[in-house]
Amino acid sequence: MDIIKAVEAKQLKDNPENFKIGDTVKVHYRIVEGTTERVQVYEGIVIAKNNAGIRKTFTVRKISFNNVGVERVFPINSPRIEKVEVSRLGKVRRAKLYYLRERVGKKAKVKELIRKKVK
Repeated sequence: MDIIKAVEAKQLKDNPENFKIGDTVKVHYRIVEGTTERVQVYEGIVIAKNNAGIRKTFTVRKISFNNVGVERVFPINSPRIEKVEVSRLGKVRRAKLYYLRERVGKKAKVKELIRKKVK
């Protein structure tokens, strides 16, 4: 077991999480197509996080063309993730937002968290 933890410790990223559940994020993901590489941006709401050491993942859901919901699971410590950019902060009271799967259109939104400025 100690050998596995030693190998996993080398692959951990430094402070990768700057978002929480309910936030709208842009995930910059590197895609390899043959010999070329490009960065694709996937924007959506974080509906779940699964914590398991180096195998931490987060699920991002977006509404695609014709109101079709698309979910994608990203490993947090993946070397293919360039960066995770938070575009909106969400105000939620649950740990998993699976109820958004049944909702379409404006009902599938999460209220925005408005932070008060401290003087």
